[in-house]
Amino acid sequence: MTDTDSIVFIVDDDDSLRRSLERLLRVTGHNVEAFSSASAFLQRPDPDVPCCLVLDIRMPNLTGLDVQRAINEAGRPMPIILMTGFADYKGDPVLLVGHVKGGDTKEKIFRNFGYARPEGYRKAMRAMRLAEKFSRPVVVFVDTPAAYPGIESEERGVAEAIAVNLRDMMMLDTPIVVIVSGEGGSGGALGIAVGDKVLMQEYAIYSVIPPEGCAAILWRDPAKKVEAAEALKITAPDLLKAGIIDEIIPEPIGGAHTDAAAAAQLVDDVLTRLLTEVMAMDTKARLAARYAKFRSMGRLGIDFVEG
Repeated sequence: MTDTDSIVFIVDDDDSLRRSLERLLRVTGHNVEAFSSASAFLQRPDPDVPCCLVLDIRMPNLTGLDVQRAINEAGRPMPIILMTGFADYKGDPVLLVGHVKGGDTKEKIFRNFGYARPEGYRKAMRAMRLAEKFSRPVVVFVDTPAAYPGIESEERGVAEAIAVNLRDMMMLDTPIVVIVSGEGGSGGALGIAVGDKVLMQEYAIYSVIPPEGCAAILWRDPAKKVEAAEALKITAPDLLKAGIIDEIIPEPIGGAHTDAAAAAQLVDDVLTRLLTEVMAMDTKARLAARYAKFRSMGRLGIDFVEG
């Protein structure tokens, strides 16, 4: 980012690291503001800038929500739809990548209902390349109706961003487990859903297009979404039969939303087993199996046609 109207915020309590990075960014044409603590960053005067980037080297006591709030206060809200972050999973470091759709109506509006923009897919790919470099498995949670279809999204190359992810995730030399939780729609889902194992929660859906969009195209009537959903075969049992997914994760009675703790435990049980299985595979065998898995998709297409 070299736009002189933008600011890079650096927050770190290591004086030497902070000054070194500040000098490097200034040499490359960035405007920089550095802070020695999280509290100083959050209490700064609001800069009158059109956009900003928060670079989180180490931010003690500074949460992602704090960062998001600070960005919004800078004058141009930038909701995070695709989140990434390294985490410790049962003693092993992993990279988590996932859509954030929101809980209540207010949060869903802020999160753009889970419609990710091209920057989100590029950020996800950068994080996954970092995971590859340090041999960290990647765990992906997919929950989106589609990629954001707005004009600005097309102008910034959303199709290219998704295409690059499809190509690079296929060759990424680190274990990848994908979980479709809730909704996996179109290229917006597939853009982070190439992996060694693809799982679906019992009542989730996964399709090449949202049923409403399919109905609008085929019948010129969005009200035909029920017929479209049936024809698309978007449920977990249908997709398991077609070889699109590898396993179905059970949900509590009534769905995952009725008991989040129980749903999380069910995900944990399956994820632990499959992640261990994929991590034990030889690199060459794992990449070959990943390629063969996706290369074979579509060969059972005739089964989708109802007689």
